Amino acid sequence: MAEVLSGFTVIWVIIGVGFLTGRTGVLGAEGRTVLSRTSFFIGSPALLFTTLSQADVTAVLGPQLWVAAASALVCAAVFMLVARFVLPSRTGSERVIAALGSSMVNSANLGLPIAAYVLGDAALAAPVILFQLAIYTPLYITVLEAALAAESRRSALADDGRSPSARRSPSAYGRFRRVVSQLGQTARNPMIIGSALGLLFSATGWSLPAPLWDSVELIGGLSIPAMLIAFGMSLADSRPLRKTDGRIGDAVLASAMKLVAHPVIAWLIGAFAVGLGSRELMIAVVLASLPTAQNVFVAAVRYETGVVVAKDTVLVTTVLAIPAMMVVALLFA
Repeated sequence: MAEVLSGFTVIWVIIGVGFLTGRTGVLGAEGRTVLSRTSFFIGSPALLFTTLSQADVTAVLGPQLWVAAASALVCAAVFMLVARFVLPSRTGSERVIAALGSSMVNSANLGLPIAAYVLGDAALAAPVILFQLAIYTPLYITVLEAALAAESRRSALADDGRSPSARRSPSAYGRFRRVVSQLGQTARNPMIIGSALGLLFSATGWSLPAPLWDSVELIGGLSIPAMLIAFGMSLADSRPLRKTDGRIGDAVLASAMKLVAHPVIAWLIGAFAVGLGSRELMIAVVLASLPTAQNVFVAAVRYETGVVVAKDTVLVTTVLAIPAMMVVALLFA
C-alpha cells in the first residue's frame, strides 16, 4: 500500500508542476503542444524500445493484451446498447464516438507513468498501447466510416426521395482509401515502431553498443516527465459539462462507463475468463481505469461528429481517473 501511495504521489506532484506551469504561462501558448509532441515522437518511442527490449515477449503479447482488448470491446458494445435506449435521438456516429470515450484509455500520457511508478514496470502499459494502436484504431475508423456513410444515405434519401438501392455511394472508394491510409499511419506511428523494435531485440537477444544504448535510454527518460507536465498543463483551462452544449447526459454516461464499467468488465474477464493471478488482475483493472484517450477527441474533430461529448468525456475522466485508480490499487493492495 505504501508503494502504491508513493507512486501516485510522484505522479500527482509532477502533474501539479504542469498545472502551475499552465496557469502561469511560463512556456507560452505552444508549450503544452511542444512537450506533448516531444514525448510522442521522441521520448516515448525510445522508452518503449529500451523497456520492451528487456521484457518478456510472451508476457507483452499474452493475457494482459487479451484482457485489454476484450474489456474495451465489450465496454463499447454495452455502451452502444444502452445509448440506443437512453440517447435515442443521437446519430450512430455520435454514439460511436461516445462509445470510444467509454472504452479507449489514455495508454501513453498516463498509462506509461502509472505503469512505471505505481505498477513498477513501464512495459506493463505496452499491451494496451499495442492493442489500441494496431487493432482498435483501424477498427473504430472502419465502424465510424460506415456509420457516417449510412447517415449520408439517409440524409440524401430525405432530400431527394430516391431509394437507397437507386443510389451509388460516391464515397465508398474514398472510405476504403481512408481506412487503408489509417492502417498505413498506424504502421508509421512512432510508438508502434519503438514497440516493434523493442520486441524484436527482446526476441532475438540483440543489443545496442553501450554508448548508443545509453543515449536512447537517456532520451527515453524525458518521456514520462514531459507527458505528465503536459497533462497538468491541459487541466489548467479545463471547463467541461456546459449546459449550453446540450450533451451533459452523453458525457456523464460515457464517463461513468469509462471509470466504473470498464474496470469492472476487465476484472470479470481477467478473473473468470482468463484466470489472472492477484497482481496481474490488479494490473489489468488499474490500466482499464485510465481516463479516456485524447485520440477520441481527435477522431471526433476529424469526422465532425460527437465533438462536445468527446471533449467533455476526456476532461471529466482525466480529472477523476487518478483518484479512481488509487482506490482500485489500494483495494487490490
